[in-house]
Amino acid sequence: MNKENNSAKQSGTGIISAILLIGTFACVLSQMLLTTALPKLMTAFDINTSTVQWLTTGFLMVNGIMIPISGFLGRRINTKWLFLGAMTVFLIGCIVSYVAPNFAILFVGRIIQAFGTGIMMPLLQTIMFSLFPPEKRGAALGLVGIVVGVAPAIGPTLSGWIVDSFNWRDLFGMEIPIIIGVIILGLIFMRPVLPTTNEKIDIASIVLSTVGFGALLYGFSSVGNDGWGSTTVITSLIIGVVVVAIFVRRELKLKKPFLEMRVFKYPKFTLGTILSTIMMVAMFGVETILPIYLQNVHGLSALDSGLTLLIGALMMALMSPITGKAFDKFGARRLAMVGVLLLTVGTIPFMYLNATTPVAFIVTFYTIRMIGIAMVLMPVTTYGMNALPNELISDGTAANNTVRQIGGSIGSAIIVSILSNVTSDAKPAHHLLTQNPIAYKVQAINAVIDGYHAAFLFAAAFCILGLIVTFFLTDKKKAK
Repeated sequence: MNKENNSAKQSGTGIISAILLIGTFACVLSQMLLTTALPKLMTAFDINTSTVQWLTTGFLMVNGIMIPISGFLGRRINTKWLFLGAMTVFLIGCIVSYVAPNFAILFVGRIIQAFGTGIMMPLLQTIMFSLFPPEKRGAALGLVGIVVGVAPAIGPTLSGWIVDSFNWRDLFGMEIPIIIGVIILGLIFMRPVLPTTNEKIDIASIVLSTVGFGALLYGFSSVGNDGWGSTTVITSLIIGVVVVAIFVRRELKLKKPFLEMRVFKYPKFTLGTILSTIMMVAMFGVETILPIYLQNVHGLSALDSGLTLLIGALMMALMSPITGKAFDKFGARRLAMVGVLLLTVGTIPFMYLNATTPVAFIVTFYTIRMIGIAMVLMPVTTYGMNALPNELISDGTAANNTVRQIGGSIGSAIIVSILSNVTSDAKPAHHLLTQNPIAYKVQAINAVIDGYHAAFLFAAAFCILGLIVTFFLTDKKKAK
């Protein structure tokens, strides 16, 4: 009888995990889905680059704001209905975007999508930690790694193919039947997993977190267009830092905080969060500028530039479950050291890119980078979360995701700004264009290449920082 009960329980756990993974994959995929579709949307709605970029920037901002709120919602609302509510909100966003008659309605649809996505990612991690015991969490979080890394990575490729072959509306239309199916399965198989409380809503904390994290994300998202010296950027960052500091101080004083900051008192959790944030910076920063290099320097199409990154994304999908099981067997320290070393080895060659660098060279080292990230990202997240008591898992997930989201945005902003500033400073004088057009073209290309060299130098330095952090991890077996 016990064997039958355990078998039924494992089967139920497997179904719940599959529903969560599929639903969250669809949500996270939408983060980067419009990357290569922006030119088509500019033409469709007759708008400029700065305006259309807000379809991605606005999404990431709202997503980042919702992540800390998700911790409170996870404690307050029945797991089943929170999941179904988040998926329903995301579905509404997809439908609004699909039928949007103008840019304003499309933007509203994207914001609605972001509300659902901001809840789903932390909820997935929290539920997976609750469903699986510590000795099996590595393998479970390896599956989560597919969602975290692969969904955004294949977004540009999928987007390029759809907008070239079909209509931009199909970017949203293709997700509608999938989400409806997930909601139906959730109604049938989903069950409450996390304990709930009658915790009161702390309006002041919600306002502070929304304003603080929103200002930070807005400031860093604006750097690419406005530059670091922009009044908008500086003002947003100052407001963000001050309000976040007030928010953290308030949370540390509350008996039942909106977002439990005391999770950072656990050294393993803090180390895991720092290292996973470095991985997010390494991943999203390079994913942002590499397609630009492939299109602007090599002249590849949007679809071809996306395909160049696809092998790396698929390797990350393949490696994530494997590295999860390896974590359960060997622990985090050795796995992370090898992973960050691969990431560093895969990044340094990009410092020497030029206009004639073979695409095969780029594919090879980008794939090495993604394998390295897969060996580190979810294993160190699991390492950190395992250090927390069960009652802090939800708060730890929210804190970890919040730091990683902000870290990824900051990293991308710094790398893009380095690329832009170095390129701008190295550009030839405009009068050379009329005097010697050939020399102007050569110097302009060299200026762009110098910008990429500087950007990848920063990325490589960040990888070395991650390698240093791995030496502070404690081996799992020794810890026991």
